[in-house]
Amino acid sequence: MAMKVALLGCGVVGAEVVRLVDQQASELAARVGTPLEIGGIAVRRLGRDRGTGVDPQLFTTDATELVTRPDIDLVIEVIGGIEPARSLILEAVKAGKSVVTANKALLAEDGATLLSAAREAGVDIYYEAAVAGAIPLLRPLRDSLAGDRVNRVLGIVNGTTNFILDRMDSQGAGFAESLEEAQTLGYAEADPTADVEGFDAAAKAAILARLAFHTQHVTAADVHREGITEVSAGDIASAREMGCVVKLLAICQRTPDGDSVGVRVHPVMLPREHPLAAVTEAYNAVFVEAESAGRLMFYGPGAGGVPTAGAVLGDLVAVARNRLAGTSAGEGGHDTGLPVHPMGETVTRYHISLDVADRPGVLARVAEVFSEMGVSIKNVRQEGSGEDAQLVLVSHIAPDSALAETVERLRGLDMVRSVASVMRVEAFSEDA
Repeated sequence: MAMKVALLGCGVVGAEVVRLVDQQASELAARVGTPLEIGGIAVRRLGRDRGTGVDPQLFTTDATELVTRPDIDLVIEVIGGIEPARSLILEAVKAGKSVVTANKALLAEDGATLLSAAREAGVDIYYEAAVAGAIPLLRPLRDSLAGDRVNRVLGIVNGTTNFILDRMDSQGAGFAESLEEAQTLGYAEADPTADVEGFDAAAKAAILARLAFHTQHVTAADVHREGITEVSAGDIASAREMGCVVKLLAICQRTPDGDSVGVRVHPVMLPREHPLAAVTEAYNAVFVEAESAGRLMFYGPGAGGVPTAGAVLGDLVAVARNRLAGTSAGEGGHDTGLPVHPMGETVTRYHISLDVADRPGVLARVAEVFSEMGVSIKNVRQEGSGEDAQLVLVSHIAPDSALAETVERLRGLDMVRSVASVMRVEAFSEDA
């Protein structure tokens, strides 16, 4: 007897899920142990040509009725957003249905509630597609590394920003020009705010931190977030001179004492020898550092209808197998309770470019400010002269709050015309 699947949403990803379920029907049945069949598709409006080739009778606008129907076994949610997705998933779970979702925003905001409800109901919620599209990442973190201690996760988890920064680095294009190209190619939305301001990556960082460090209550609001709109051609050039490349990274890291975790998203200057530095175009990659497994990297396409639908189907097979076996993953039961480390206490390094007056004593006064804040300078160079004089400094590691205060004090010096740019510098963990 076939397992019936309810699909919530039939946009780019949903339509691709329908196509793959139909196209791979025999293979899916062999992998699961029983056929899978689309039992209904909930949409906002009927009558639109969705190109799915399915029976129009399967479409409904009553999503609640669909997810609670007695003949429905599994639910796929790809409508996105917080509501009504949250209510529909909770209704499905309450009715004993396992759920597959790609909803990063919802999981980042209220994943603990959803997973707790699923555990109590004895069903699954799987969400591989929510963070890195087709890349098999979340299940390895949750299952394969369950016996290991993950110390740090660095991720390029937004293809739009990676495409833009790659164009700025490889072709010398400006931010606006690179964004326009990303929109033309379909990598960026008409309103790219969620991508370029880091909101998308912050949601994914919250999910990664929860899985990597087994702490259930990290939300997107806990993630320090900065976007890429202020990244300039000068930043790209400075990074190149240092042997670095600029990337927007999601960084999830245990503190040295292991009592808390830092979760942040911001542009960084990353050494070109780091594996993530070679990730170009709109690709995603996540670099994991664990005590026993060492360094692992997961790489692949992070977005798009086909890759995302493929990840959804992988989860669908897993939850269907569990249902057939009468088991569930039961994620969310163990919580280490690790709190989120304040960004101000996070140890990092800064690259600072200052437009300065070209006169004696400027470097000495700037160095004095660093010293007053307890921040050591790793290297410094002067570029240009006269009206074009600029000091470029890279600090040693220090608390982020001390570095931020150093920058504010530098802004107050009469010999500093402006702080041209400030960017954090990342490295391999032992080099940090």
